[in-house]
Amino acid sequence: MKTVKSADGTRIAFERTGSGPPLVLVPGGGGNDHTRWELGGVRPALAEHFTVYAMDGRGLGQSGDAAEYTLEREFEDVAAVVDGIDDPGTLLGHSFGALLSLEAGLRTDNLRRLILYEPPIAVGDYDLISEGMLAEMKALLDDGEREQVLVLFLKEVAKISLDEIDRLRSAPNWQDRVEASPIVYRGLRGVGGYRFDATRFAHMTTPTLLLTGSESPPYLRAATEAVHKALPNSRIVIFEGHGHVAMLTATDRFIDEVVAFAREAN
Repeated sequence: MKTVKSADGTRIAFERTGSGPPLVLVPGGGGNDHTRWELGGVRPALAEHFTVYAMDGRGLGQSGDAAEYTLEREFEDVAAVVDGIDDPGTLLGHSFGALLSLEAGLRTDNLRRLILYEPPIAVGDYDLISEGMLAEMKALLDDGEREQVLVLFLKEVAKISLDEIDRLRSAPNWQDRVEASPIVYRGLRGVGGYRFDATRFAHMTTPTLLLTGSESPPYLRAATEAVHKALPNSRIVIFEGHGHVAMLTATDRFIDEVVAFAREAN
């Protein structure tokens, strides 16, 4: 693993594989580190086309952390990884990682293209993260019930079915995600306090691909549409019959969409 120094001095780790144009991968929440992209063989497939930089969020994997947490520091972390690459590349973020990538796009000039898969943004009347759920998570953490915190996140925020959760339990990174439940909790608090201001992105002309699933939770589909309307140079691709994790349920198509978009000439 290599590291870059973020704006506040925190060391952010990433693993570099493959060859070709740069592609930075930012995993979603729920305690995921860079190994999230190993599931389904996503990262090895992308490394056949790109030099892939798969990063660990702060406090996860081999990345450092700081005593004080704010969501803005994570935006800066992603921008620091992008800025540390010699040539402009593509930034791909999933879920929580999509929100970080969107905001990082305002903080770096080293970006050719941006791919966002359902950033969790509160729009309209949708209640993204309730104070009641956060209080329940905090109580579970205080009782040492870290796995229940992760399961609650997957059920109530990611809206993942019990069958899908059982599949995730069998993944090699499950126990690491359980241990990272305090990181999950603080990230959710940060997202809950985030307010999307479309006017801030009116001049962000980076070509952007927005990915969404027809079966994803309505609030994530609404968020994707809101970002699409805010960005002057974006388009949407819908994975029909799939939800929030099409990189696992429609892996070949997901790879094809990413490769085709990232290789387009600006």
